Amino acid sequence: MDIKSEKKELERKLKPAGTYIDSLSDFADLLGTIRQAENAAKELLEETAVAPRAKETAVAPRAKETAVAPRAKETDAAPRAKETSAVTNAKEAPSRSDDQPAKKSAAGDEPDSAPTVTEAQPEEKQPTVEELLERLDALVGLSNIKQNVRSLINYVKIRKLREEKELPNPPLSLHMVFMGNPGTGKTTVARIISELYRAIGVLSKGQLVEVDRSGLVAGFVGQTAIKTTDAVKSALGGILFIDEAYSLAPDVGSGNDFGREAIETLLKLMEDHRDDFIVIVAGYSSLMERFIFSNPGLESRFNRYLIFEDYNSDDLYKIFDSMCVKSEYVLNDEAAEFAREHFRMIYDMRDENFGNARHVRNFFENIVTVHSDRVSALEGHTREDLTEVLLEDLKNAAEM
Repeated sequence: MDIKSEKKELERKLKPAGTYIDSLSDFADLLGTIRQAENAAKELLEETAVAPRAKETAVAPRAKETAVAPRAKETDAAPRAKETSAVTNAKEAPSRSDDQPAKKSAAGDEPDSAPTVTEAQPEEKQPTVEELLERLDALVGLSNIKQNVRSLINYVKIRKLREEKELPNPPLSLHMVFMGNPGTGKTTVARIISELYRAIGVLSKGQLVEVDRSGLVAGFVGQTAIKTTDAVKSALGGILFIDEAYSLAPDVGSGNDFGREAIETLLKLMEDHRDDFIVIVAGYSSLMERFIFSNPGLESRFNRYLIFEDYNSDDLYKIFDSMCVKSEYVLNDEAAEFAREHFRMIYDMRDENFGNARHVRNFFENIVTVHSDRVSALEGHTREDLTEVLLEDLKNAAEM
């Protein structure tokens, strides 16, 4: 169609709206404007159509990654699930026969299903009965205590074997009384016993919770029972070790005392948790007898007594020597002889307040203090200066 024909057609369409074209130049301008508008509209439509496709293209990789992620997670989880299954079935599955190889040798095959040692073992390895008995034997002195503990462990073992054979057992109370002066190893032995009981299955956890009167008795009515109950709860599955337990029993004529409430609460809880809870009370021999006889319930529940005798002078020196070796302090011959004589003297002069190993520890700490004062005044400290303990160090420490 030529320009004139297009002009007539356009005039026909525009005349109803009241628009007229006066010349060909006006028509050409109008036609060019319309075509520019059409081209602009077409370009806009194309851009609009391209934008969503570009957006889809940009989103697609992320969508793909999202779809792949669960599969990757499942792939990572698969070996762990397989290992868990292997650990569960390791005990149940019989030994593989020769026609059932444990693993494939070709590359890319499934890994060996045997559990790793890390997963099969607990986080912290618990000591065995033999290891604990060796630890007991390594203690200085206490020969009668060591024999009593071994007899007690043997007795409990046989009781468990009789139970497995459905044989009757006499009533058993494992609550104990430790009687002796301070520093005779009562707490150390109690800790070993708690672990021994766990190792042979008498206790589920084997922890040792140490308390004294202040850990059980409160200052107001009604609070002692709560405080004692909390202490017992913390020791369930193990042993509650009550040091200086005689302080819970009031003297005759002393009136009301919250220690009596602690004893009554303790006795009830001992009965309620008798299958997985043990109490050991400790203190001076004479005072512990008064404590046990202060309540009929105590006398019936505590029927095992371990007497911790004082260390003799040779035992005291062995304890002292072990402290020196552990801390790398070396005594010359004169100093060593002075130490032996010192322990013989304090053993012969001991009274009811004799500290046993506590005295040895105090003496050793005094020696370290005196030695530090002397060596600090020297110049150019050698290793020998820092480790050698002289006779004068021990003499000055003994005077302290």
